[in-house]
Amino acid sequence: MRVHFKALESYGSGSTTSQAGVANRVELIQMLFDGLIDSLSTARGHIERQSIEEKSKSLTRASRILVGLQGALDFEQGGDLASNLHELYAYAIRRLLHVNIHNDLDALKEVQGLMTEVREAWRAVPALVPASALGSAH
Repeated sequence: MRVHFKALESYGSGSTTSQAGVANRVELIQMLFDGLIDSLSTARGHIERQSIEEKSKSLTRASRILVGLQGALDFEQGGDLASNLHELYAYAIRRLLHVNIHNDLDALKEVQGLMTEVREAWRAVPALVPASALGSAH
């Protein structure tokens, strides 16, 4: 699995990026999802306050993280799951474009709900993978 630098860059500041550099792959994906959910929540607040420029920045950040997550998918090992996640991320990106154009809070809530479910699934991964495999994923 590879992670694109743009996804890391979208996650946050340089100190966060350096922390991500030492995290294993699962932790990195979890950090990206946390950044994604945070960006979606921030965008919601900006829509509610009609802060259009800031809303656009938050949605752009969320979209960049999604693109990074797409790029991190391993289609050889991930098979159908990787393909399904790729399509889900593409759908979420399209919905975020719609949100950005129309300030559609319902569409934003939909994406946030979907991504929260995927994030929760990733949180379960460490319990499913032997500790030796996680340790070698650096």
